[in-house]
Amino acid sequence: MSDIVDACKAQARARGKRLVFPEGHDERIVAAARRLQDEQIAQPILLGTAAEIEAAATRAQVSIEGLTTRDPQTSDRISAYASLYTAGRPDANEKIAGRLVRKPLFYAGMMVKAQDADAMIAGVANATGRVIEAGLMTVGLAEGMRMPSSFFLMVVPGRDGGPPRNFIYADCAVNVEPDAETLADIALASAATCRALLHEEPRVALLSFSTRGSAQHPRIDKVTRALALARARAPELAIDGELQADTALSPQAAAKKLKEVGSVAGRANVLVFPDLDAGNIGYKLTQYMAGARAVGPVLQGFARPLSDLSRGATVDDIVATAAIVLASA
Repeated sequence: MSDIVDACKAQARARGKRLVFPEGHDERIVAAARRLQDEQIAQPILLGTAAEIEAAATRAQVSIEGLTTRDPQTSDRISAYASLYTAGRPDANEKIAGRLVRKPLFYAGMMVKAQDADAMIAGVANATGRVIEAGLMTVGLAEGMRMPSSFFLMVVPGRDGGPPRNFIYADCAVNVEPDAETLADIALASAATCRALLHEEPRVALLSFSTRGSAQHPRIDKVTRALALARARAPELAIDGELQADTALSPQAAAKKLKEVGSVAGRANVLVFPDLDAGNIGYKLTQYMAGARAVGPVLQGFARPLSDLSRGATVDDIVATAAIVLASA
């Protein structure tokens, strides 16, 4: 049985989307672009000078024949991107904007904003903070979002020969100590990701060390406040909290701990962690102790699709992330 990543590749292949990579000087990016084009998953666009891209292709031992490349320094789109960037920014200087959009991360972001590309992926040579900064300054956030966040797609092996189960884990890479408002943003963005990526109705669990008042602490208050905010913004969403992880995932635990189980407890497919400690630890425990496949982190909450990569990402990681970003776009 093909897994969710294979399904995402098929979905992306049917859409024929354009995907811009601002780090065309990295051999992993060039190798991934070659695969994405050869397997018709996406139409990749590599940014960089001709010399940089050719050198990266030589190191990767792949051909760049047929791949689209752009050099932001010599692009004829600089003026248009600078004007688009300054639109809505009355204090912005177009000359400074012109210098800014020549930077590969910002040029890529403006390509997506201008719909010259459908998505952007970066991060093998830039820190997450720089990728997010470029995304905020170019693409911007989706309507109603205050903060971007990230998710991991977790493919967990089935028990007793059953099929694998797919989960969205958030936020495991971006927001260190989210407040209640940011947790609500994470929950709503992750719910949208679940619908687009898993083609399932989200059942969102806001995780804690407490289950519906079994303990009292300001950290729990933050989670219950996030629940109230998310419900106010999306009354139709199946979301519950605060829930311990076993209550969120196990029908037996939910039945034992809760008088009224509801539609989420024991059946959650979206897990929202209370902080980055919990999220990072949680996804890695699932990955290494349960043998799960972890794909990500993928950024969410932006107005148009863009994502980060780990600086240690492999070619396989880049291709998988590209398929997920394009499938969930």
